[in-house]
This record gives sequence, structure tokens and C-alpha cells, in this order.
Amino acid sequence: MMTNGVVHANLFGIKDWVTPYKIAVLVLLNEMGRTGEGAVSLVERRKLNQLLLPLLQGPDITLSKLYKLIEESCPQLANSVQIRIKLMAEGELKDMEQFFDDLSDSFSGTEPEVHKTSVVGLFLRHMILAYSKLSFSQVFKLYTALQQYFQNGEKKTVEDADMDREDGEKQMEKEELDVSVREEEVSCSGPLSQKQAEFFLSQQAALLKNDETKALTPASLQKELNNLLKFNPDFAEAHYLSYLNNLRVQDVFSSTHSLLHYFDRLILTGAEGKSNGEEGYGRSLRYAALNLAALHCRFGHYQQAELALQEAIRIAQESNDHVCLQHCLSWLYVLGQKRADSYVLLEHSVKKAVHFGLPYLASLGIQSLVQQRAFAGKTANKLMDALKDSDLLHWKHSLSELIDISIAQKTAIWRLYGRSTMALQQAQMLLCMNSLESLNAGVQQNNTESFAVALCHLAELHAEQGCFAAAGEVLKHLKDRFPPNSQHAQLWMLCDQKIQFDRAMNDGKFHLADSLVTGITALNGIEGVYRKAVVLQAQNQMTEAHKLLQKLLTYCQKLKNTEMVISVLLSVAELYWRSSSPTIAMPVLLEALALSKEYRLQYLASETVLNLAYAQALTLLHMAIEPILADGAVLDKGRTMFLVSKCQVASAASYDPVKKAEALEAAIQNLSEAKNYFAQVDCRERIRDVAYFQARLYHALGKTQERNHCAMIFRQLHQELPAHGVPLINHL
Repeated sequence: MMTNGVVHANLFGIKDWVTPYKIAVLVLLNEMGRTGEGAVSLVERRKLNQLLLPLLQGPDITLSKLYKLIEESCPQLANSVQIRIKLMAEGELKDMEQFFDDLSDSFSGTEPEVHKTSVVGLFLRHMILAYSKLSFSQVFKLYTALQQYFQNGEKKTVEDADMDREDGEKQMEKEELDVSVREEEVSCSGPLSQKQAEFFLSQQAALLKNDETKALTPASLQKELNNLLKFNPDFAEAHYLSYLNNLRVQDVFSSTHSLLHYFDRLILTGAEGKSNGEEGYGRSLRYAALNLAALHCRFGHYQQAELALQEAIRIAQESNDHVCLQHCLSWLYVLGQKRADSYVLLEHSVKKAVHFGLPYLASLGIQSLVQQRAFAGKTANKLMDALKDSDLLHWKHSLSELIDISIAQKTAIWRLYGRSTMALQQAQMLLCMNSLESLNAGVQQNNTESFAVALCHLAELHAEQGCFAAAGEVLKHLKDRFPPNSQHAQLWMLCDQKIQFDRAMNDGKFHLADSLVTGITALNGIEGVYRKAVVLQAQNQMTEAHKLLQKLLTYCQKLKNTEMVISVLLSVAELYWRSSSPTIAMPVLLEALALSKEYRLQYLASETVLNLAYAQALTLLHMAIEPILADGAVLDKGRTMFLVSKCQVASAASYDPVKKAEALEAAIQNLSEAKNYFAQVDCRERIRDVAYFQARLYHALGKTQERNHCAMIFRQLHQELPAHGVPLINHL
């Protein structure tokens, strides 16, 4: 059988077979042996040696691409190889026969050019053996394929030269050329040998795990896998890579189909039994059920996942497979983590994983336990001590992926507790870390979910401080690293939508904010409903906003989403304030404060106290002002200073005229500081309120010029922005 110039018998029956591309590689090796040490510099020889391994292991590539790779390492040798291949392709069949006859001379002599047991030596021997087994008709077809391979390479070289001569869009055309070459590599490679297939699969699997952007596109990779499976349908690893590829595009049917085929092939080939010295049939069945449970859990099919997990547990118990049972125990926690007693299951899982020497599972269990304790309101020092013990386990076993996850989790915990400075430090630490794994093909280890999470935190932290340009740069970097079709793209999509929403609300563009709610809801339903209520409240649709907030509050209390419960309570309280019902708002704020204190959410507690201080004046305000100014968002810092000014004005009512004037001057200074904070986040609605209040104070002090200036600012903003439904002076 012969396809695309590849002469082969039963696929994977032999290690290698001869292709036109491999003949070109043999020419390169022969020329390297013939070239003296003085003709090629030490640097060029080192580059050529580094080039050889991917050429020997990788799939077949076009001749023009091969010339380009050799020319980058050694231009002189590239010219020699091109001439040699041209003479062979434009000559006669006997030239190719003579070339293979001369290859065996590389092993002759007391000091041969190539050692028989080296990587290059084994490749040469495989090619010589494969060529010697060909019949005359197969040799003739191979020579015809070599001539066609050479002609295609010459055409491509001419096209490349023509494109290089063009001006203007030269760089863009070069990028298009690179893409077309890559596509051609895939299409011209034909069936791969066993070594090439294994190298291709391992390389693509590593790229999908660590840097999805450098892997083939889902369509191109699936085309390659289908081509590979066409010649060897029982190649189990190809089915598994097809499963991973289908997961990228959220294709539940195809991913399930490929996963089942993978375990079916393991059973048929008996590979599991050979590698483990035990019966492979039962092992494949229980791990097939376990992986199927994980697949259904990923797509949210929890009932099917539970059924598959029960099947995996039953088979594992029959086989007394403690490792499989331990994995099942971990997935049992994932499926039942909303139950009140789930932490007992998780603690048992960690202990068992340590007992059976499974550091990866033990560490994941500790991470999940810390996350659960954080939501339960445990103190930060205890959580960090637990993560420190987990980190010791990571460094001991070089689990670099879990080190990244641990640091990303610390970032999230510090943000949950309202410590933005510590969160920023942890996020930057993760971004500065180098991977412990030595990966090939230029893989970037930090193109993982933990890296995406850290960058999203960075973008939000910068946006909170009014650094929208810096946040935009971070998001641009995220979009480059995680394209929209990648599996972690939803993280930055949600982050981007939330930042745009906050900017639109600050700028008083409520119609724009409302249009963003749809995108947020598609990515996170709870967050979308909450922000819809915020928009309705800003548009003075109080009844609709109140109904939506009450439904969301009930739902979040059922899910025990404490952080969102507190945020909803604060929005409900603000709604009551704006409806001139402060007495109704007080119990709501006290409930939010109690939850914030119980779960140690310092930032939300400070924000709640800030709202309470509006009714209780300066005594309560001093409790909240320090955390807000230290770790708060710029918008909240402005609100705090605005409230301080109001309290100063209210307390100065009973002062004598001299002290009252001093108090009003101090209030004006605090208002100027608040206005600066609001200006950083472009919150024009709040700036309007500050200008109104300043104008009133300047009028009380008799400063006409300053009063007129503030009144002019207020009038300009009041004409641009929608009016409030309540008096401005009553709105925090």
C-alpha cells in the first residue's frame, strides 16, 4: 500500500518506512558527515544538532520548510542539501539506489561517522532496512513521489521569494505564509510512523495542558487525528487526544464517544494488563467509569456523573483498587460539596491520600478544604498555615502545577477578606514564578487556569484603583494568551464585562450598563441578576429592583453564597435610603454587618459600617475609615470622604460661629479629596453631588466666587446626567 509517497505495509508493524521527506533528512545527515569540521563553525554545528531531533521525531514537512530550517542553522549546508536533492530528483532511479548503498559506509571504519546505537545511527539503520525490503515497483513509486516532493518544494520556494519582494504589507504576508505552511505540513504528512505518531500525540497533549494557543486549532487537530485513526483505528492514545480536543469546544457527544473508544481500545489491545502486570480488563472498566463521571460533572450532568461514579466504586471495590477508590472519594466530594457534612468526606479523603502515598490528590484535598473553610469564615492565619503545609508537599514532590494553584488561591482568599495589597502581592508572585517542568516546543507553563485567575484579579484590582489603562493592558494580554475559543477564556470575558459595567455606571451611562448585563448573565447568572438590579435601582425603577433583589437574596441564601448575600443586603439598604425609608434600612444593614463579622469579610464589613455611619455619624465612621482608605477601591474611598464631610457639617450646627467656620473649611477640604477620588474612576454622578455640596458650603461661608465656580460645575453635569429621584443631599 502507498499513500502520499509513503510506502508501508501493516501500520505500526515496522518502526519506520521511507518517505521523500526522510530521504531529504538522510541527505542532510550525509552532508553533515561529509562536511569537514573547519567548514562549519561550532555555533552552526550546535544549531544543527539541536535541529536534528525534531526532524527525526516530528511529522513530515514540506521541502521548502525543511530548507528554511536548515538555512537558519547553517546556510552553506542548506545550499549543499538543495543541490544534492535536485541532482537525485532530476537524475535517474539509479541515483537514489546508489545513495542508499552509500549510506552503510557511515558505519564503516575504525572511527565511523555515526555510531550504530546513537539516535542518528538507529534512524539510518531503520531507513536502510525499510528500503531494502521494498519491491521494485515500490521503489519506483517512491522515486516518483520524491520527484513530486521536489517539484512542490521548488514551487513553494519561488512563491516565497515573490512574496518577500513585495513591499507595504510584507510582515502581514509573512505571517499568512507561516500559517499556510503549517496547514500544508498537516495535509502533506500522510500516515505517520509509530514514533512520529507517539511524538505528535505527546507534544499536542502537553500543549493542550500547558499552552493551548500553541497547539493546533481544534479543527486541524481533529483532521490529523482522523487521518491517523483511518490507518490505525485501534490506536488508543489518538482516541484520548480526540477526547481532550473535543473538550476544548465543549462537544459533549464527541468527547464521550472518543473517551469510550479509548478504553475499548485499551481492553482490545491488552495494553493495561501488560503495563501493570495485572488484569487490564477490569482496570480499564473502572477507570472508564471514573473518567465518564468526571466528564459528566464538567458539563453539569450531575445525575449521570453520580451513576457513573457508583459504577466505578463498585468495580474498584471488587478489584480492591485503593488508588481508584481514592479518586472516586475525591469526586464524591465534588458532587456533594453543597451538603453540610461534605467537609467530613473531604478530611477523610486527604487522610487516605496521604496513607496511600498520593501527594497530588492529598494536595488537591487540602486546597479544597481551605477554600471551604474560607467560605465558612475561618481566620486567615489558620488558612495560610494549612496552605503552607500544602506548599511543602508541592515543593517536596515538584508539583509545580499545584504550586501555581495554591498561590492563585491565596490571591482569591486575600481579596475575599478585603486585603487588596496582599492579593496584589500574591498575584504578582505567581506571574514572576518560573515553571519547574522542563517542557519542549517552547511551552509556557503559566498559560494555565491559575495564571488566568491571577491576571483577572490584577485587572480588577487596577480597575478598582482607577487605573483603567493598566487594567486594559492586562486584559489585552489575557486575550492574547487565552483566545476566545480556549477553555479558560470565560474568566477574562467575565472580568472584562464587569469592569466595563462599573465604568458605565460610574459615568452615568445606565443604558450602556444595561446592555452589558446580558453578557455577564451568560457567563455568571447570579452576577448578572445582581447587576441588573443595580441598573434598575440607578434608573429609579425601585419596585422592579426590589423584587429582583429579594428573589436573588433567597436564592443566594439557599446556596450559602455569603459574599453575594451581603452585597444584595447592602443594595436593598441603599434602595431604602433612596426611597427615604432609613428606619427600614437599619435592620437590613445590621444583618449584613453580622454576616460580615461572622465570616470575617473585612471589606464588606467596612462598607456596611460606612452605610450605618450615615445614620450614626462620626462614632461609627472611624471604625470603617481606616480599612477603606488602606485596602478599599477608589470609589469607596471617595464615598468615605464624602460621608466624613457630611458628618462634619452636621456636627458643626451647634458650634459657635468661629468653630463652625473652621469645621466647614475642613469639610470643604475633605470634599475636594473625595472629588479627586471620584475623578480617578470618572464617576461624574458623584462629582455632581460633591459640587452641589461644596457650593452650599461656600455660600454659607460667604465665598461667592468659589460658590459660583462649584455651581457652574454642578449645572454642567446636571444637564448631562439623569436626575435623581430623591434630593441629592440625602444620597450617600
